[in-house]
Amino acid sequence: MLLRFRVANVRSLRDEQELSFVVPGDEQDGSATSLGLAGSGSVSVLPLVGIFGANASGKSNLLLAMTDMRNAVLNSYARWASYDGIPRQVFALNPKSESEPSFFEVDVVIDSVRWTYGFELSATRVESEWLHCYPLGHRQEWLDRDASRPNVFRWPGSRVRYRAQLERRTRPNALLLSTAGTDNHPQLSPLFHWFRRNFWMISPESERDQREQYTMKELSGPRAERIQELLRVADLGITGARVVQDSPGRNTVKLTHHSVAGDVSFDWQEESLGTRSWFALLGPLLLALDEGAVLLVDELDSSLHSRFAAEVVRLFHDPYASPMGAQLVFTTHDATVLTTPSGERLLDPEQVWLTQKDKEGATELYPLTDVELGEDEDLTQSYLAGVFGGVPALLEGQIARRLLVARETGTYDETGDRADRAGRD
Repeated sequence: MLLRFRVANVRSLRDEQELSFVVPGDEQDGSATSLGLAGSGSVSVLPLVGIFGANASGKSNLLLAMTDMRNAVLNSYARWASYDGIPRQVFALNPKSESEPSFFEVDVVIDSVRWTYGFELSATRVESEWLHCYPLGHRQEWLDRDASRPNVFRWPGSRVRYRAQLERRTRPNALLLSTAGTDNHPQLSPLFHWFRRNFWMISPESERDQREQYTMKELSGPRAERIQELLRVADLGITGARVVQDSPGRNTVKLTHHSVAGDVSFDWQEESLGTRSWFALLGPLLLALDEGAVLLVDELDSSLHSRFAAEVVRLFHDPYASPMGAQLVFTTHDATVLTTPSGERLLDPEQVWLTQKDKEGATELYPLTDVELGEDEDLTQSYLAGVFGGVPALLEGQIARRLLVARETGTYDETGDRADRAGRD
């Protein structure tokens, strides 16, 4: 399970930001799972967090930074060999960022053992890489890599096997963990494969066809009945789904709808965007629940009704639906996900994170627990009112007033600001 993710100088995340699944302090949270740790002790870990914020505040960039880390671990050994340096996306609004390293770090628990792993990347090489393990409950330093030293690699405690081979095979622009995973290293491969099985990204703007194809394939596998049931329960009028051959070597899906005249099947292309979005989500969603993976969903509310988004949240909260401890990180604009129609909180304050841009355009990430909340405060209403921040700095009617000014003057000048202030008074 994922405990924490930290990042700096990646995309719009200039300064170090941390996203945590750990319930702060000694608090007990009804949504959290008590995760036993090797040696002694336990930690309360949340099954999901939701990230809220205005457009272009950096919500998606946080998820993309997590996939950037995953891709570096999985691909730097095999695919970065063709690069002169390192492919990365630094904070673009400050020229100094290009000369500064990009920072990534995770805390994860694998088979009850906690690991802390991170690295820093410059434009040309891996500047540093570190690995700490807690097999007996206290920290053991396994790897300390620093490109500025004559002796780049240090192995405190000499716990890692085949060290000389790893050093020899790891290029300056490749991660040692990537090398170890490729070589199926007996001690480091579990961490490498954690990245392979986690940080799966679902975005409304990319790879929809691949997700549809994957869900279609699952209709012939062990998850078929659950996919059928989730299509039926979604109240889309769907009574079933079946795979048919559209042309030689090409399959497609036909969804059956109930009507007064009997069941009617529709070609896949005739279904609504919302139906196709829900169908495309089901295969990866069930795979993550079965594997206990960390799933990233950008714009959970995109093309989905808020009731659908709420049901996805409930799946990750339900220990029967998620027996392996899967986790979800999602972004959304839909404040109704915060509470149920009856006014109950669907997300606890510890599960709500907010993003906003500072005056220099850098993303700031902070938890709702940083804000003083009333015990029975309606989170949806307070969020929409801007009490917590993370909403557009937009006055009611401001867009219409700006359009009126532009039409009358042909320019966007300070007159628009005066009109906004007049509307505010």
